[in-house]
Amino acid sequence: MSFKRILLIKPSGRHGLSFAFDIIPTGLEYIAAYIEDVVDEINIIDLEMEPKPIQKTVEKYLDMLKPDLVGISMSATEHSEGLQIAKLAKNQGITTVLGGYHPTSIPDELLSHPQVDVVVRGEGEHTIYELITKGDVKGVNGISYKDDNGITHNPNREFIEDLDNLPFPARHLRRYKYHMTLMQDREHDVLTTSRGCWGRCSFCCEPSMSSSHQRYRSPGNVMDEILEIVKLHKGKPLSMEVTDPHFMGKPKLVEQLCDLLAQYKLDIRFGAKVRPDSIAKHPDIVQKMIAVGIEGFEMGIESPIMRDIKSTSKGLKTDVHVKAVNNIKKWGGSAGGTLVIGLPDQTEEEILQFPLYAKKIGLTSSAFGIATPYPGTKFYEELDAQGLIFETDWNRFDEMHSVFKTEHLSSERIEELASICMAKFWTIDTLIEQERVRMIKHRTKTPLTKFIDDRIRELEFLVDAGSQLQEDNFSKHLQEILEASPDPAIKRYTETVGMHNVVEMSRFLKLLGSQTIQLTVKNDGTPPTSWIFKTTKDTVECIQVIQGKLNESTINFDLDLNDFKLDGQRQPTKMDNIRIIVKLLASNKGIKRQPNMMRLLTAGSIEFIKYIGTNVPLPHCRKFN
Repeated sequence: MSFKRILLIKPSGRHGLSFAFDIIPTGLEYIAAYIEDVVDEINIIDLEMEPKPIQKTVEKYLDMLKPDLVGISMSATEHSEGLQIAKLAKNQGITTVLGGYHPTSIPDELLSHPQVDVVVRGEGEHTIYELITKGDVKGVNGISYKDDNGITHNPNREFIEDLDNLPFPARHLRRYKYHMTLMQDREHDVLTTSRGCWGRCSFCCEPSMSSSHQRYRSPGNVMDEILEIVKLHKGKPLSMEVTDPHFMGKPKLVEQLCDLLAQYKLDIRFGAKVRPDSIAKHPDIVQKMIAVGIEGFEMGIESPIMRDIKSTSKGLKTDVHVKAVNNIKKWGGSAGGTLVIGLPDQTEEEILQFPLYAKKIGLTSSAFGIATPYPGTKFYEELDAQGLIFETDWNRFDEMHSVFKTEHLSSERIEELASICMAKFWTIDTLIEQERVRMIKHRTKTPLTKFIDDRIRELEFLVDAGSQLQEDNFSKHLQEILEASPDPAIKRYTETVGMHNVVEMSRFLKLLGSQTIQLTVKNDGTPPTSWIFKTTKDTVECIQVIQGKLNESTINFDLDLNDFKLDGQRQPTKMDNIRIIVKLLASNKGIKRQPNMMRLLTAGSIEFIKYIGTNVPLPHCRKFN
């Protein structure tokens, strides 16, 4: 059989912590670049960027492009959607090929479905090339397929050792422009400088996917691609995510790349995933990284408990955590970290210490993922052998749902604890600390309106994610977040640091004057939670978050979430937003409060007008016209 018209599809169901920043299907772009010279036509469709419903969109492209082979890259959370896409293709007699971490781990399960013809295991470039040029599955290493004898697994394909020989991803086939939620003033792209990871973490897919064998591109080759990306984006400011699971696998190569980047004046803000021990050991390289724009770091902190570190084969000690964070923050980088909750032996008391530990070591961002046994990992094999995995829906293997039995906690409580941990870490002092550290490198205060705008975007992202992933229990999780928010440490931090010292708000404060502004939020008739801002004409004296409500506020906002049905059953509308604003304004009736409210509105309006005069907001994702 000859394959000449290829359609590569990325489903839209990828979600969870592992895929938070993995928004561009460069894996498919790598494959497209490798095979485009031997086919007549190749197209890539990202269903995350396409209108819904999925069936209508896929059928449109199948009818329009008339492919003879459809390749689908899948994560665990895209299991059902990937099979749906394959069925739509098979209904038109098209050969279907599935690839990615998930199909590599469960080829037999996927091939048990009649709409699936072939599964590509491991790296796809050489395998797809050989499949297309041969037109036959026999003798093609790295694939599994069905024949008259059942399912056949051809031998594994050897790893691609010389990554420099691979063409750069086929970004010229891209139909979309991408923007990260919190960097909408920058176009977004991704970069891969190595494949695999030499770590052996039991919960990670890499040990099975790459046999803990990491391979690296040369710094010169990576720099050439960066310059090509800059040209593609016409020199505009960029955010760029490095997709490597372990960017500093060979620190010397990273240092050489930094030296090359230093020769150019590129406006790029890079984010990278790193191990904390590598960051702790190489402060000089970290300084170089931040200086050239590699300023966002995501570290696998995992746990403050050595029992957890050992049980997951992480291979480090907790004493490197503080060293790593200090090395990043010293030069103005963003020290992010993920912690894993819901491991088999963890107790509720231990988990509730995780956000406190994240703050103690100085993280400026943190996520608390629920331990998830992905197929193919040692973690999965251990739990499966004990019969502890109760969840059969792969779409829930997203690090935000509990899918196996633990000794001390129910799955429902683990999911609630994840929300509590987020609420206890993501408090106003954490957000101010982010800005304080940012000032170390950029030496400028963030305008007040931008600070507020960024926080609103973060809140929208969290509400959207929460309503999708916990839609059956969203109101309960929201209540847990409100109850977990009060913290006396917030007042101590804001009194010491001073929000006005890191956020540019001098004109705003001068117009506002001395006020005590209180925002009180309640839900389901439980005790309210209040955020209190005390200001003078020059300073923000302190910020408090308390359970209950102060009586002496000069400006007061009351918000009952039950009035707006924010229960995960539907998304908030523009009318909801208008109703919220009207309700908030109505909280300040009376002769004493109205003049203070007018001062706040005047100060806020002036800040807003100046902000929109110098900033053009962009949508989260915009297609090419």
